[in-house]
Amino acid sequence: MENAFESAIFNSERDKPITCFFKQKDRLSALHPDMSDTMISMKILRKCGGELEHAIKCRCVEPCSKEDYINAMEDIITRTTIGKTWTRVPMESKIVSKTSIEYKRPLSHGGM
Repeated sequence: MENAFESAIFNSERDKPITCFFKQKDRLSALHPDMSDTMISMKILRKCGGELEHAIKCRCVEPCSKEDYINAMEDIITRTTIGKTWTRVPMESKIVSKTSIEYKRPLSHGGM
């Protein structure tokens, strides 16, 4: 059970925040039944990664409920690029159409 908690790292492109949070909470509650909800939430947040963990902690004022942490996590993931991996797009896949390029044409004034 402890290995399952330690090896599970939150990935915003693969996992949903609510399922990941409660799965990790159940694992920690089984390992440490006397641990407070605040400590459980802090341990789970540490598994999210640096920038995402920091952004969630900045949005939630201590003490914070599990629902507030999950709502903040979902909000950050959907509205920002924090926690997402950067993927390079090859130049061949970028198609430039004539409508996307603005052409500057000189104005022709016919007899004026």
